[in-house]
Amino acid sequence: MRVAVLDDYFDTLRTLDCFSRLDGHEVTIFTDHVDDLDELTRRLRSADALVLIRERTKISARLIERLPNLRLISQRSVYPHIDVAACTKAGVVVCSNMHAGTPSYAAAELTFGLILSAMRKIPQQAAALKAGVWQTGVGRTLRGATLGIYGYGRIGEAVAGYGRAFGMNVLVWAREASRAKAASDGFRPAASRESFFESCDVVSLHMRLVHATRGIVTAADLGRMRPTALFVNTSRAGLVEPGALVAALKRGRPGLAALDVFDEEPLRDPENPLLCMDNVICTPHIGYVTLEEYELQFADIFDQVAAFAAGRPINVVNQDALERPHR
Repeated sequence: MRVAVLDDYFDTLRTLDCFSRLDGHEVTIFTDHVDDLDELTRRLRSADALVLIRERTKISARLIERLPNLRLISQRSVYPHIDVAACTKAGVVVCSNMHAGTPSYAAAELTFGLILSAMRKIPQQAAALKAGVWQTGVGRTLRGATLGIYGYGRIGEAVAGYGRAFGMNVLVWAREASRAKAASDGFRPAASRESFFESCDVVSLHMRLVHATRGIVTAADLGRMRPTALFVNTSRAGLVEPGALVAALKRGRPGLAALDVFDEEPLRDPENPLLCMDNVICTPHIGYVTLEEYELQFADIFDQVAAFAAGRPINVVNQDALERPHR
């Protein structure tokens, strides 16, 4: 099959051990990001299969209509960026392994790295030292502080464990079943959503972005946080009510933020308010960007391509597409 790979910024995939799983297929890799519909059409017109790296490119109905040869989209995790209904109508199979049993330890590690960086002001201290300034302020110790985990899934559970190892008091807010799971793991569920935001020194957000969770963190939630508190988001920007975080930071509740995700990605505007605030640490959605995590994720993605080519598709999201004739 002719396989097109989008948004492989550093041409990393061909260096992975698992890339050999695409042997025998004609693979074209695009290392830049484009949104223009005409350009995407030109690039993908001859592709039989499309490999996506997370949600970097939106796959709209208009794009699907322009790709007569496309038969498969292979990726991993959730797919709010794909018009699945349009794919089904066109007979395009979407395969995505939801990796329910494999936490992204890379994302959990980055989350805790951001917590340490923000509370100890590591980026600011390092930048000051390079500028010839010796120490610029006093940081905060994590031991004894309260770490709030909002969403107790695979990654939230891992971050909670890191917090425990650092001597933090871990508090959890999530769905009832998840709170029960947290309690069974020895973590304290919050008495209420309101008390959760009011009592935490750090709130770290860990849930998937689906219709029910979009904007789940509101301006009122953020406004309950302490002026000394830190808000961390390594999940998805859409989980926060639009505009609420910038407004909250300007009001001083919470006093700090550490972010790996943004409403617009790739974010290339240095004038974005979040990039201009001294009390915000930002990284360019690198939570899952490690060689080890790439090997894990793309082994699944490439296996899906191979299985489809062999006539035995796996991890199919839209089963109805298998019954429809391809255009």
